[in-house]
Amino acid sequence: MQTDAIEARLTAIFRDVFTDPALTIGPDTTADDIAGWDSGRMIELIVAAESDFGLRFTTREVDGMARVADFVAIIARKLAAKA
Repeated sequence: MQTDAIEARLTAIFRDVFTDPALTIGPDTTADDIAGWDSGRMIELIVAAESDFGLRFTTREVDGMARVADFVAIIARKLAAKA
């Protein structure tokens, strides 16, 4: 799966978790850029992404997710490994 397709699916997940249909994210988006993105919301994002993409993240992977680009890269790598 291409990174732009992953980012599009993540955008839908972010919009759902933050209940903001107009929310936009980009590769450099961080928790500092989105009001309310705290540890609780991060857990919601992780659970939603795991469900949507059909995969599981390790604690180490989650700890490395500082930007949306990190999130996308980890998902892309995990999906490629499943293929």
